[in-house]
Amino acid sequence: MFYCRPQAVLSMTCFVRLGELESGPCGKLRSIFFILHEDKMKATVKWVDGAMFLAESGSGHSVVMDGPEDHGGRNMGVRPMEMLLLGMGGCASFDVMSMLNKSRQDVSDCRCELEAERADAVPAVFTKIHLRFIVSGRNLKDAHVKRAVELSAEKYCSASIMMEAAGVDVSHSYEVIELV
Repeated sequence: MFYCRPQAVLSMTCFVRLGELESGPCGKLRSIFFILHEDKMKATVKWVDGAMFLAESGSGHSVVMDGPEDHGGRNMGVRPMEMLLLGMGGCASFDVMSMLNKSRQDVSDCRCELEAERADAVPAVFTKIHLRFIVSGRNLKDAHVKRAVELSAEKYCSASIMMEAAGVDVSHSYEVIELV
């Protein structure tokens, strides 16, 4: 069984569940996950009516996208640009939580709040995106949370790294909330 990162249609990294492989590249299990990068992805987007579309990922998951009423939609689904933002937040959150779990942090909640600015012209591309992580738990080490956010931003999050490479000003911050 494969588990896929929630990165919308930006990129995909699948993880093989522990126990399905008996050994790693050196004959030993070296980590919880074995990372397999897929070079190609597939998706299908089908027009429903008006400005509504049904998108299906290669892994078989579907999502409805729709436009606002003033653009012929019925406001019954997320906007395509919102999908990009959601995918980026999902990708970064997946990375941060994976690293915090690996460092045995007692996380109760992790939320990524994203704010984006778009160009005031056509195409209305993203110009700035800020990801703010709010991590709650017991005995959380600030240094671990900081490092997880930094590694996601600089090394692991394909979505945010791709946005940055496209000229988007991407920034990250975090807050640790200690639960008693």
